[in-house]
Amino acid sequence: MSEEAKRSITGGVVVKPNNNNTTDDRKPSTAAPVPKRIIIKSADMKDHMQKEAVDIAISAFEKHSVEKDVAEHIKKEFDKKYGPTWHCIVGRNFGSYVTHETHHFVYFYLDQKAVLLFKSG
Repeated sequence: MSEEAKRSITGGVVVKPNNNNTTDDRKPSTAAPVPKRIIIKSADMKDHMQKEAVDIAISAFEKHSVEKDVAEHIKKEFDKKYGPTWHCIVGRNFGSYVTHETHHFVYFYLDQKAVLLFKSG
């Protein structure tokens, strides 16, 4: 399915992780973690960077339970890989109005948590 076909009316893209594992309901499952629901709400970023942002965010949520620490983890990873100065906001309820460098902005949801990542400065 093309990216355009996946776009919803609001412009978001729903990406469902591929999970080919099947489990028997009678056995306890210790294998694959529950897949995350990923919705790209807005982006001015190349696809490979968007995917990397989502992958780093998933890793950050697995390592940290505090939103501030998740945001710090994502920001530092992007600073290392793409140079300073990245900014990251993570949470369930926030407003924003930001200026970003061209091709360096993504806003997405991982399940119920929003992630805003952008480069400015």
